[in-house]
Amino acid sequence: MNLTHPDLIRDIARTYAEAGADIVQTNTFGASPLKLAEYGLSSRTVEINNAAVTVVREAVGSDIIVSGSCGPSGKILEPYGNGKPQEIQDSFFQQMEAQIKAGVDVICIETMIDLNEAKLAIQAAKSVHSEIPVIVTMTFDKTPKGFFTIMGVDIKSAANALAEAGADIIGSNCGNGLNHMIEIAQEFMAITKLPVIIQSNAGLPEIKAGNINYNETPEYFAERIGKLISAGVSIIGGCCGTTPRHIKAIRRAVDGRRSGTSL
Repeated sequence: MNLTHPDLIRDIARTYAEAGADIVQTNTFGASPLKLAEYGLSSRTVEINNAAVTVVREAVGSDIIVSGSCGPSGKILEPYGNGKPQEIQDSFFQQMEAQIKAGVDVICIETMIDLNEAKLAIQAAKSVHSEIPVIVTMTFDKTPKGFFTIMGVDIKSAANALAEAGADIIGSNCGNGLNHMIEIAQEFMAITKLPVIIQSNAGLPEIKAGNINYNETPEYFAERIGKLISAGVSIIGGCCGTTPRHIKAIRRAVDGRRSGTSL
């Protein structure tokens, strides 16, 4: 899509900027060589990532931060799977190098469930450019014993290990609606001194009449964003199911909180 429909990607990025976003992500979540190889596109890694950064920058200008999205490799690391650490790190390196050369302001390693893979991604980013800010977000599920990724990583372990590995901003995205994300944010804030980012889904997806629906409306977001702000979260965004209308609601809630206006 970055190569064949750049106008569409550009319009989407511009819409989020116009909604009030301070940070807009690139369309590169699955644009590492390992993921692209599943579609026979690994040889076009640099081209795809470069185009993604270019169209977003054209859309949002120089005043908005462009974040290079980097999702999981799709491989399970040894000994649980056949993913070799060096292969995975090299894959992240190629993707991130392309994004950084194209001019991203920050690298966002997101939707991570394996702490070791997240650390490999951090190492890759810092080896491309030691000063590039790196965001890392992990995805947690609520269990009777607390929040864990599906690979068994708890919030405290994630927060401590990601900070030690060199992440600059840490937090969570995906997998939860806003109420659970508020709980996750509070746990992160009790552990870490790093800035925390939270990107909630608009609830969990439900299939209705063959369509995927998310039940948390922009108004619902606006009513609860204050709890994330009160917890001390530094960056608030949206993940699955959120739209420019959700971002506009977040923007309004944040600005209202700053000015003391009741919402």
